Amino acid sequence: MSILTASNLAKSYGPQDVFSDVSFEIPHGAKIALVGPNGSGKTTLLHLIAGFEQPTSGAIHRAKDLRSAYLPQQAERSLYSSFSDPCTLWEAMQEVFTDLRKQAAELRRLERAIANPETREEALQRYGPTLEAFELAGGYTYEQRISQVLSGLGFDGEDFQRPVAQLSGGQKTRALLARLLLGEPDLLLLDEPTNYLDLAGIEWLENYLKAWKGAVIVVAHDRAFLDAVVEGVWEMAWGRLERYRGNYSAYTAQKAERTALQRTEYERQQQFIERTEDFIRRNIVGQRTREAQGRRKRLARIERIERPREYHRLNLALGDVARSGDLVLGLYDLAVGYAPSDPLFTAKEFELRRGQRVALLGPNGSGKTTLVRTILGHIPALAGRIRIGASVYLGYFAQGHTDLDPGKTVLETILDANELRISQARDWLGRYQFSGDDVFKLVGDLSGGEQARVALAVLALQGANVLILDEPTNHLDIPSQEVLQTVLAGFGGTLLIVTHDRFLIRRLATHVWAIEGGQLWEFKEGYEEYRDWTREQRQQRELSLSEIQRETESKTERERAREARRAAEREEVQQARRKAELEHMIQELEVRRAQLEAQLAIASQQQEVDRVRQLGAEYAGVEAELETLLAAWADGT
Repeated sequence: MSILTASNLAKSYGPQDVFSDVSFEIPHGAKIALVGPNGSGKTTLLHLIAGFEQPTSGAIHRAKDLRSAYLPQQAERSLYSSFSDPCTLWEAMQEVFTDLRKQAAELRRLERAIANPETREEALQRYGPTLEAFELAGGYTYEQRISQVLSGLGFDGEDFQRPVAQLSGGQKTRALLARLLLGEPDLLLLDEPTNYLDLAGIEWLENYLKAWKGAVIVVAHDRAFLDAVVEGVWEMAWGRLERYRGNYSAYTAQKAERTALQRTEYERQQQFIERTEDFIRRNIVGQRTREAQGRRKRLARIERIERPREYHRLNLALGDVARSGDLVLGLYDLAVGYAPSDPLFTAKEFELRRGQRVALLGPNGSGKTTLVRTILGHIPALAGRIRIGASVYLGYFAQGHTDLDPGKTVLETILDANELRISQARDWLGRYQFSGDDVFKLVGDLSGGEQARVALAVLALQGANVLILDEPTNHLDIPSQEVLQTVLAGFGGTLLIVTHDRFLIRRLATHVWAIEGGQLWEFKEGYEEYRDWTREQRQQRELSLSEIQRETESKTERERAREARRAAEREEVQQARRKAELEHMIQELEVRRAQLEAQLAIASQQQEVDRVRQLGAEYAGVEAELETLLAAWADGT
């Protein structure tokens, strides 16, 4: 069953056509990757599906009461109000469960009403159904869910009470993602959800989305993430949408087959057209004129097969490099951070040798970029020393491209990096997909992917034999990532890479350095050894958390039992008081009944008919009331 259907969609901005004739259906529970080169219209399509923009033509039909949610690349650029202001991170998550919190308040009100004899019966009747609805809706587990989702996305307990206004841009994006996950929409639209997640967060999100019951459409440049999560791929390219079955790896294989088949059919058709046109030229005048004219008509009616088109790919080359000494980099008794009394981590003795490729891993905020900046001399070490080896020439790719001057043009940036003629610089930039007037754009006006290409162009001109790369694949589309991966694999020097790209790590890393628990650890067998170690660490933490949880649950049970005993004691006291009140009322009624019996006897003897009738009616009323009170007393109420 489809929750959304789109027919013949087209979108234009002025004279620029983004795409046209796009049709698709989104089945319930579908998990779809939306891929394509930067600028092909992926985010625009998400905006149409979310309802933030309207198509130029075509129609979108949504299932009745469809609930959709959209995660932009940056929460601060969200197309709708994300969080109440002011509020803490925890309060922002609680807003998802407003109805549950109202039900909890109603249950507390009913509990107070039950304790009041005057409202007890009515409250008891409402309490059961309200409690059942509260439990079925997850009323006793929603706070645990909030904690699990926030922790999974990299927030710790101290972050929970931080005001949202104090969060960084990346943290706000993660907070918005957390809230969307907690809201459990029918259709979840995610635009680069892994950009601000560390490895642990990415893997947690993978597992969460694999168990997700709703539909998901995700734009991401993380190939391992797409392989783990999606079951179908939509490719947006050249203004059209092509659909593929399976995950990202299946898509690449199918696309290669389709492209090869299309190329074969195109070439076969071109050969047929060429032979037919040759026949027409030779026979349009002569004995076979009629046949030539017939072939011309048939040729005019033929549906032409389009030549397979490919986007211009990055043409990155690092070239030959000078040989460095055997020891490239040494860290000895190093303390890294900004406060001497509170370093981010320490490193006892670590050495990077010529030809090694080290992946530097660790949670967000653990100090990876700080270590890189310390090695480069941008900030001093808090303790210990760093040794740079002989004949080492460092090249640096900065996360966020902070080493680029936003006030310079792309061309000026390249000319500053190397003594090239303008024509040479423009040719060089062409290899990085900058042509024509693109070279005169200010760096500060470029997208993240364009800035990444500029930074790579500068890096390739430096002639470095040791590359320190901080998140080099961020903002690059997947084809550009694949080119970069291939070039780095053939690089003849030494690599130190900060990255969350598991494809890159598995392909390149000979060693892993990982920051964990305030220390730097080394894994000489690479990423798989690191994965095994982190899995063991996670299991130990989960055991500890389970023990804490058991203790908490045991404490909660004891508190509940204690409260139940107190409630029973209060009920017992109330029953005793009620019984005493009943006994007093019964005693008074029995005295009154005896008085009426005596008065009736006298009135009967004196034959006072009206008096007997009056006393008899009162006597009957006393008898009925007395019977009711005796029954209540017998029931204990």
